[in-house]
Amino acid sequence: MKLFHSFKKELVLSSKSYYFYIELFMALILLLILLFVVPENFNTSTEEYVYLDLPAEARESYYREIQEESPGIEFENMELEIEDGISNARYYKTEDSEVYFVDSEEAVKYFAEQEGKFGATVFLASDGKLSYRYYMQGYESEKLKNIYKVIHSGELELESLAAQAESQRVKKIGEYEQLSDRENMIPVFLTVNGSLMGLFIIASYIFLDRQEGIIQAYAVTPAPVWMYLMSKVGVIITSSLAFSLILLLPTVGTGVNYGLLFVLLVCSGLFATSIGLIITSYYRDMMKSFGTLYVIIMLMMIPSIAYFIPNWEPAWVRFIPTYYMIESFKELLLKSGDSMYVLYTSAGFLASGVLLFAFANYRFKKTLLV
Repeated sequence: MKLFHSFKKELVLSSKSYYFYIELFMALILLLILLFVVPENFNTSTEEYVYLDLPAEARESYYREIQEESPGIEFENMELEIEDGISNARYYKTEDSEVYFVDSEEAVKYFAEQEGKFGATVFLASDGKLSYRYYMQGYESEKLKNIYKVIHSGELELESLAAQAESQRVKKIGEYEQLSDRENMIPVFLTVNGSLMGLFIIASYIFLDRQEGIIQAYAVTPAPVWMYLMSKVGVIITSSLAFSLILLLPTVGTGVNYGLLFVLLVCSGLFATSIGLIITSYYRDMMKSFGTLYVIIMLMMIPSIAYFIPNWEPAWVRFIPTYYMIESFKELLLKSGDSMYVLYTSAGFLASGVLLFAFANYRFKKTLLV
């Protein structure tokens, strides 16, 4: 009962501090980003600008061949603004690309050089066959350059390449579920708002109490130190739960196992806030601890970079705890997510959090009056 009374008192006091509103403001900002800035799925289609340096009859034949290979394509005439004026273009769109057939090679060069778009010129070589001139940006890989060479090296090579591709055996080993681009950002937001902000906010609360003499006054009360610390942790976890719901309910609704989410947030919150408590036990005020807090938070953010860049995931990233937070939040969002992974991760954070909290309690009892 004493712990609950202490928790209630801390909850009321924290609701009157501006740190509470900082966390609320952060949750609302992240929600607005998800709803109004991040689309459901990003547009991955590319823009291509092509000049057909061909006789009129050959050019029309080229257009007809495109429509024969992809039924349903319709060309649209339009005008494009370029540096020296206007370029007339014929335009069509597919699921993967938007293609503009412009009326001059200068227009292709303009879009390639000034806009960074894909550009190409199709012309007749001396042997009467179609040749292609590509305008690249300089960062293309050798693999892409070799593909351009292969696809225009002749029909026999293309037929051989197609035959080899068809002969490859592909075995489907299971269903792969993918989050939308908007949903894919939520695990990182939950990690930042639910855990890393908790580390910073609890440090702020402790330093504020120390500045106002509350901690020194607590030393002469019969209540144990751990109860004071746990009431602070409880406030941070409670606000983390509330603000995580602010993010999730408008974006994914009921498509989340909120019971598992509660378990994960409590365990990871205990872990993060215990780190914050340990840091505050070594410093007297926020300014002196800021460097340490900054380094730890930046270190904890590295897995979010690896999360958004799948090709970059060095093995050492897995030693950073937030890697498992992000992956667990992702599993919760997937309809066929691995619940056992979330439970094992939660158990790991709970065990680590208890040990860290015990050390923080030891440090505070030792330095309470210092």
